[in-house]
Amino acid sequence: MKSSRFLLFLQLMESIKIQVNGLTELDLAARKILDLAAHAHIFIFEGDMGAGKTTLIKSLAKVMGVTEVVSSPTFSIVNEYDAKGKPIYHFDFYRIKNIQEAYDIGYEEYFYSGNTCFIEWPEKIEGLIPEHYIKISIETLAENERLLSISKI
Repeated sequence: MKSSRFLLFLQLMESIKIQVNGLTELDLAARKILDLAAHAHIFIFEGDMGAGKTTLIKSLAKVMGVTEVVSSPTFSIVNEYDAKGKPIYHFDFYRIKNIQEAYDIGYEEYFYSGNTCFIEWPEKIEGLIPEHYIKISIETLAENERLLSISKI
């Protein structure tokens, strides 16, 4: 029942904020995000280079049951992980030169599969993101402190 209450809270709010004070709090923040976004499967991550997008995705994947090493797909564009028999797709569009590269990897098969997609640098593929998603903006407050703003779009 707790999850549905938080989901309702997220639906009523334009966005919520979670302050993370160090890596030890990251798994707890990941659990809160997943509770709040229980039925979502598209997550976009915004933040400056080095803000912690991949680090947060590692924690989200861990909480979802991924046991393999989660790394940034900067050069491959997409990595696939197994979360208790369900695929998770992790995209990093930082290095793409044009939107055609997203078409070339078959982005639609991933985004519209119903499986979880974590998308870094979504501004590089503006216009291709599905209509409904969870946006997570990461703001650096101090060396090991981040402010996460979570919005349901």
